[in-house]
Parts: sequence; C-alpha cells; structure tokens
Amino acid sequence: MNKLILALCLTIITSVFAVAQDPTDGYKKGEFFIGYSNGQIDTGLGDIDDEEFGIDIDERETFHGFNTSGVYNVSRYFGVKADVSGVYNDRDFSFTVPTTAVGGGTGTGTVSFESKNSLYNFLGGVQIKDNSRSGRFKPFAHALVGAAHARTKISNVVCPIGVDCSFIVSGSETGWAGAFGGGIDVRLNNSVQLRAIQVDYNPVWLDGARQNNIRLGVGLVF
Repeated sequence: MNKLILALCLTIITSVFAVAQDPTDGYKKGEFFIGYSNGQIDTGLGDIDDEEFGIDIDERETFHGFNTSGVYNVSRYFGVKADVSGVYNDRDFSFTVPTTAVGGGTGTGTVSFESKNSLYNFLGGVQIKDNSRSGRFKPFAHALVGAAHARTKISNVVCPIGVDCSFIVSGSETGWAGAFGGGIDVRLNNSVQLRAIQVDYNPVWLDGARQNNIRLGVGLVF
C-alpha cells in the first residue's frame, strides 16, 4: 500500500510540475498541494462512556495524517484534480468483563489490546478556483469521488481465562468514497500559496454502511 501511495504521488508531482511551468493565457496551468490532514472519523457507535467496564469511545475519533493532490487547469476557473490522503489513529483498550471461575464461581477480568487504524482515500474529480497569477486570496471548491481503504491491526491481546476474545481481530475493507468541500489559499508569491484551511465532507462506504467523515487540512500549494 505504501508503495502504491508513493507511486501515485510521484506521478501527480511529475505531471503537474510539467504543466505548471506554462504561463500561457495568464493563469497557472497546474498546481500541487501537500499538507497535514485531520480526519474526524465517524465510528458509527455514538458516544460510549461506560465507567463500569472502562470503555470510552467517541462518536467521532480524531485521525492525523497527510493529504496531497494535483490539479491540471483546463481554464482559468476549472481544473481536473487527483487527490490522495491517509490518516492514522492508534489506541489502547482495556476494559473489565465478567468471568466464570472453575467450579461455577463468578468474578471479573481485564481484556486489553492495542489497535492501529488507518484510512486512505484515492479520489479524482474537478476543482473550481480562480487560477490567475494575480490576487491574494484564492477560494476554491472541489467535488471528488473514488475509493477508500480502511485497515485495523490488532496486537498485544490479553484475555482472561474463560473469556471468548475471538472477536478482537485485525481486518481491512475497501469501498467507495467521496470528498465534497473546499477552502481558501493565500498567495505568498508567484510560485507558492498557503492553504489556510480545507474542509471536506468525506463519506465512505465500508462493510455495507456509510461513514460520515469530515476531512480538514492545511499546507502549501506549488
């Protein structure tokens, strides 16, 4: 997966930098964005805060990662966009469960494990933005569709004797995804813009259900 992401990013960089050097018609022919991505991921569980069992899961979990994209502008205001992002979240879980002792007695035990979670988006679509080489503030909007790949890796599982922990397993899923939103770029000079904010609604369809995620970003546009 990491090699695939690197190959896609290099392809985007090479193609966009090649066309971005053309000053014809007074607007930038292409741009490349790289920056930080904050994913507010819909867990589908609602807020769970069970003090008795020590389980604390929010309706939205915060993931951190990267976002990169390339745009070929076919006109001053319209471009074709490719977008790749990856966000990550590591959590340790520990909760108390009832147990049955040998001889029929009851008690409690602790289940614990570590989880490493990731969500990748591979998207393409259109962007609307004033790509002229003048003006300081450059608001933009985009509509992107494609695929998402989610992965959870479970490790260091501790399970009391007599408790079935077979449901705590690693897994991965691939499904449809989209990103619909935009943001504001601030032109620093003729070559570099600061992406002050990007906000996307990022629906992802995995395992027959839809995650209503939010994707936030900041970075640099070249």
